[in-house]
Amino acid sequence: MKKCNLSYILVEKQQINKFKSSYETLLNYDTLKEHNDLVLFRLHWKNVEVSLMLKDRKQQYEKEKVTNSTNSENSNEEKSEEHMDVRLKHCLAYVLHTSGTTGIPKIVRVPHGCIVPNIQHFRVLFEVTQEDVLFLASPLTFDPSVVEIFVALSSGACLLIVPTSVKVLPSKLAAALFSHHRVTILQATPTLLRRFGSQLIKSTVLSASTSLRVLALGGEAFPLLTVLKSWRGVDNKTQIFNIYGITEVSSWATFYRIPEKFLNSTLKCELPVPLGFPLLGTVVEVRDTNGFTIQEGHGQVFLGGRKRVCFLDDETTVPLGTMRATGDLVMVKDGEMFFLGRKDSQIKRHGKRLNIELVQQVAEGLQQVESCAVTWYNQEKLILFVVSKNDFVKEYIFKELQKHLPNHAIPDELLLIESLPFTSHGKIDVLELNKIYLNYLNLKSECKLNGKEELWEKLQYFWKSILNLSEDPLKVPDESLFLNSGGDSLKSVRFLNEIEKLVGTSVPGLLEIILSSSILEIYNHVLQTVFPDEDLEFSKNHATKRKFSDSNQEETSGKSLHQKSVMTLSCDNELTAFTAVSRGSQILSLNTKSFTRLGLCSSAHSSDLISPTNTQNVKSLNPPALLGKSQDASCVAEVSEAGTCVAAAKKMELRVRWRSDTGKCVDASPLVVIPAVEKPSPTVYVGSHSHRMTALDLHSGKVKWEQILGDRIESSACVSRCGNFIVVGCYNGLVYVLKSNSGETHWTFPTEDAVKSSAAVDPTTGLLYIGSHDQRAYALDIYEKKCVWKLHCGGTVLSSPCLSLLPHHLYVATLGGLLLAINPATGKRVWQYSCGKPLFSSPRCGLQYVCIGCVDGSLLCFTHCGEQVWQFSTGEPIFSSPCTSASEQEIFFGSHDCFIYCCNMKGHLQWKFETTSRVYATPFAFHRQEGSSEMLLAAASTDGKLWILDSKSGQLQSVYELPGEVFSSPVVWESMLIIGCRNNYVYCLDLLGGYQI
Repeated sequence: MKKCNLSYILVEKQQINKFKSSYETLLNYDTLKEHNDLVLFRLHWKNVEVSLMLKDRKQQYEKEKVTNSTNSENSNEEKSEEHMDVRLKHCLAYVLHTSGTTGIPKIVRVPHGCIVPNIQHFRVLFEVTQEDVLFLASPLTFDPSVVEIFVALSSGACLLIVPTSVKVLPSKLAAALFSHHRVTILQATPTLLRRFGSQLIKSTVLSASTSLRVLALGGEAFPLLTVLKSWRGVDNKTQIFNIYGITEVSSWATFYRIPEKFLNSTLKCELPVPLGFPLLGTVVEVRDTNGFTIQEGHGQVFLGGRKRVCFLDDETTVPLGTMRATGDLVMVKDGEMFFLGRKDSQIKRHGKRLNIELVQQVAEGLQQVESCAVTWYNQEKLILFVVSKNDFVKEYIFKELQKHLPNHAIPDELLLIESLPFTSHGKIDVLELNKIYLNYLNLKSECKLNGKEELWEKLQYFWKSILNLSEDPLKVPDESLFLNSGGDSLKSVRFLNEIEKLVGTSVPGLLEIILSSSILEIYNHVLQTVFPDEDLEFSKNHATKRKFSDSNQEETSGKSLHQKSVMTLSCDNELTAFTAVSRGSQILSLNTKSFTRLGLCSSAHSSDLISPTNTQNVKSLNPPALLGKSQDASCVAEVSEAGTCVAAAKKMELRVRWRSDTGKCVDASPLVVIPAVEKPSPTVYVGSHSHRMTALDLHSGKVKWEQILGDRIESSACVSRCGNFIVVGCYNGLVYVLKSNSGETHWTFPTEDAVKSSAAVDPTTGLLYIGSHDQRAYALDIYEKKCVWKLHCGGTVLSSPCLSLLPHHLYVATLGGLLLAINPATGKRVWQYSCGKPLFSSPRCGLQYVCIGCVDGSLLCFTHCGEQVWQFSTGEPIFSSPCTSASEQEIFFGSHDCFIYCCNMKGHLQWKFETTSRVYATPFAFHRQEGSSEMLLAAASTDGKLWILDSKSGQLQSVYELPGEVFSSPVVWESMLIIGCRNNYVYCLDLLGGYQI
């Protein structure tokens, strides 16, 4: 408001008191006019810097407050002209490294002017005298040690330093601090305090006779008040403070003294403790995802101040008053900030957002829990580590957690440990906890299986654990189906891995059994592998198989149900000339004898599934050019909040053009159809978990039509040869054929299980090919409304078929690890290859080769005759489907190891780029600009980031963060990128500044 010199403002009458109380320290105002429920004010700004003010509680701390930093700052104009220079003599006080426990490790160079205000304020706040004894709890590598040392020395107080051998033994440390040396002031992390144990804390540290006058806890989330009160002895008078800060603005930024009435209250309080008020010279702001300062609601904390500035890494000059993002999320309510957790502690589990620190707080509040910690192991398992007060069973904890936490927050596993590991800085050591869990897994895998009964018990345990049903005391019913019980593709792989670890060998075909059959049939299938010579204890005849229909189409065994090998399908509708753009740079132009768009090269590429030797009216376009110039050549240097773009050396920017709410997660990838004529306008087709299939205007995002299908949609849409129909699979087992202009249902074809696979169209015959969880591939004639052939593929077909016209092959991959080449006309197998592990990736074919990614981390390349040419290993599963360049000289794909890879067609690595999360999506290659030979690559990682890379070098051009997880693949047309997001929206972003400078 101040920066834009706002002069007048309309305020609702009911908000006037709130307006005046919020801004009276920042501005004067005149009441000009009243109209109905509105009042017009003229504003006169005071010469102050706008910051987060916590006025309504400020008067309680007048004694403790030294200076109100926000009123001592110079104007913004002065601040922008002044810098702090690291090269100036006597500028720096010390240099240290951040630990990396709450972010990326950094070198922090701290000026005297940044740390001295902390020392001055704590001396007054804690009323330090020569009689006090301060304990040096922090190591010299942790910046709070500087505060501890110089608060003591500058006050004439005593500084107690104890050897490490004493620090690591809680009982000896407590005796040294509070019996022998009578420590009066303790600044520590909550983890360090917890190491004493609740009994020792209550009897010694916070007893009625303790020497401890001040306890300041910081560096981690503050304990719940309920827990804190349980630690205090009767009549304890220790002043307890919550202090908060980051090393990048060394050391502390805010303080809050817990009121005595809260500590003495017998009422149960589960609210978090406020972060409190700015320390001397400190400015605190809370900003929303758009970067605007807020006075109420949720946002990220930013810290700074005129001289509260440090130099990070290679910085040599920093503007005075620089504000640093903390990565800490807070809620601002009634003028107070409440810590919610780290941004990187926010995960999405079972489709819902979860802060793992909430799980830890709730677990710590349980009566039997001494201390605990929670980790998100390998980004797939929520593990709770517990130090218990006495012996108890895990089921007790799960039952208690169920009372206080939603289902998606219940941990996958609970481990009892003797004590929590901590770092040299006194924080919980997450890496060590992960090692403990890994050792636990290894020990569990070494345990031998003792008979069939134990196998059945273990299957039940794994089932409950993975599906978050651990608290259910009842056994899993024999007929239970994995997908119906809350399972999905990712959980099925975890279930498979647990079973194979248990039995000590791979179990062929197990994954599709997990996805399609009951737990009883899973048991029987494993039993056949582990105990092949023994009679089955249960009959497979009683197993329940998931089935949606009694479709009676004849299975193919090399015979076509129709005599013609290549069909010319009849269609009552006239042909529509169009270009279709889908994931993986698949760009297809049909029915366009003279249609050329944007002057792009129209040479054919088999990577786009079209061969000019097979058809004359089919044209494949090179990837579309990126159009549009950047109006701003400035370049942002770091990734910022969700919804903001970060440009690299090429001066590129991504900006949201429109977004459309689908009601639930969008995992399907968009299909863009561009008609040859100006009308109708280009359309984006995409489905959602909300059962909606939606057609959106490409340029405006306006909904053209919307159709509600029978279940969730993860299948990506495919356009028919004539251009008049859209084909999409559904979880209810149906393949829907919808009219492209209205969404009206033309035909539905029933398979016997869920359809996640996306259809492929044969431009020479008009046949559509699609796979199903029922382990079959289907060839459909949508004009005659019949199934031409179907083939049992020996495993669930989750990925999408790929069609090559020369040779005329249909490639299908299964979760049983089979890659099949099928004759598209007859449905007969040409060849098949067993990869040994499930194939979630879709195959991609070119003129010479067909490539596919595997769960074992390999990218495999074959000739069209089925001979393996090469294998490239990433070491982590590949769910991402390959994408080839227009020249077919490079192939791009992502991996669970967080990298995007580029290999040449000999299988040699050209480059790899590290993202910030796993890469499930298929990359998309496109031209930087019209007429340019330079290619860019769009890719997405699951944490919501969109990455634009140079396709030749892998150099980052730009990155944009969406406010949700992303499993959808990007599609680029002209200067627009379209993608789905798990925050329920479809996004269209303008790619600006694609021109080289």
